[in-house]
Amino acid sequence: MKKSELVSKIAGQNPHLTLKEVDKIVTVVFDEIIHALAAKNRVEFRGFGTFSVRSRGPRIAKNPKTGKKVEIGVRHIVHFKTGRGLLGQLNAKK
Repeated sequence: MKKSELVSKIAGQNPHLTLKEVDKIVTVVFDEIIHALAAKNRVEFRGFGTFSVRSRGPRIAKNPKTGKKVEIGVRHIVHFKTGRGLLGQLNAKK
């Protein structure tokens, strides 16, 4: 789902809000998630899941084009752990 699809769906379920207001709300929520993760804080949505930042240590990789060894420094990645509610819905028998 794209951000525009999410905004449209939320606006459709909340007729008292304009599309512009819903877009602003969604943008603010996403921005706050980004700022929290940039500060290496954890973001949790009960029943949905948890976003956290993990560090990958330095390593030596290989450039696939030239075959030369390249040193890669410490990297930070976003990790998502699925919540029980979402996991239950994904694995529900139909």
